[in-house]
Amino acid sequence: MMDILFIPYCRNRNLFIWAYLHVDTMDDLYYAGKPIFIRAHAIKRARQRHIAYPEQVYATLQNGSIKRFGKKGIKWIKRTKAGSIICVGEDVGHAIIVKTVERGN
Repeated sequence: MMDILFIPYCRNRNLFIWAYLHVDTMDDLYYAGKPIFIRAHAIKRARQRHIAYPEQVYATLQNGSIKRFGKKGIKWIKRTKAGSIICVGEDVGHAIIVKTVERGN
């Protein structure tokens, strides 16, 4: 499924089209009143890095510590015995998009 947000074209502005492919919408997960969407890339990276999807990713988004970085960036970090799990996302205004899942130290 693809969500596309069109911003009308103005003469002196660039045209921005945001297209976010997401596979899973966790309906019961919200941050600051915004729904959390998970992109297909994040699921692919979680499986590639041997992180159990959706159990460990869901637990990280629900119980992990939150760090903001940059203007729109957001990270959820959950520390375990086997190492840390980091979910990196972006706040796009109306929703939060989880872009990738990583392992930390």
